[in-house]
Amino acid sequence: MLAGMTQISADPAMMQPATNACAVPSYLSRTYHWAYLSHRTLPWLDKEWVVSAILWGNARRLMRAAVEEFAPGQRLLQAACVYGPFSRLLAERVGDTGALEVIDVAPIQVANARRKLDGLTHAEVRQGDLARPDCLAPESHEAVCCFFLLHEVPPVERACIVHNLLGAVEPGGKIVFVDYHRTRPWHPLRPVMAQVFRWLEPFAPSLLDVDITAISPRGEGFEWKKTTLFGGLYQKVVGVRRG
Repeated sequence: MLAGMTQISADPAMMQPATNACAVPSYLSRTYHWAYLSHRTLPWLDKEWVVSAILWGNARRLMRAAVEEFAPGQRLLQAACVYGPFSRLLAERVGDTGALEVIDVAPIQVANARRKLDGLTHAEVRQGDLARPDCLAPESHEAVCCFFLLHEVPPVERACIVHNLLGAVEPGGKIVFVDYHRTRPWHPLRPVMAQVFRWLEPFAPSLLDVDITAISPRGEGFEWKKTTLFGGLYQKVVGVRRG
């Protein structure tokens, strides 16, 4: 495992990937085609019991932990599509007096999320690359949710995404990250997850020892609270923007 890797200290605004705004990133095509770009596997991976199994029975618990941070009437951004009922739970949480915007770089995921949110007029899904600064308007959302995205992107793209998401939060607004975290030494799944990361999630180890709150210099403008779940395997990091 790449335990020694840390966050990037340079300003992410200077490191934006040189890709077209709507192009699927090469790292995604190379590493996760089977998981996110295949019409053959998508219907199976999007089943709730599969999502629950992948997260060791914690899917609903983790989704609830994220959803409870938001309130009815908020303008909420979901960073990247999520398998299972998560987007609909967020949409129901903010209600029709609020608004949910979901942004994902993969057209197949955009189409799938639109299908799952069909009938909810206050929810929209669009294609966009969250690593690019032109994807999000500054201070455009009261709340932002990033659920199990950061472990699936390389460190440079991860820094850009965090930087851009923080910039999209309006003063007084909230951002929530839920993702993997380094387990406690005694955790029985520690060796199992090391192999899972090695074979299926190659970018995840570089996140485990990184302080999400310090990935971007914009993090200094937030008040942060971090909690861990399931023996440290998962983390929830909540930031409220000052001002």
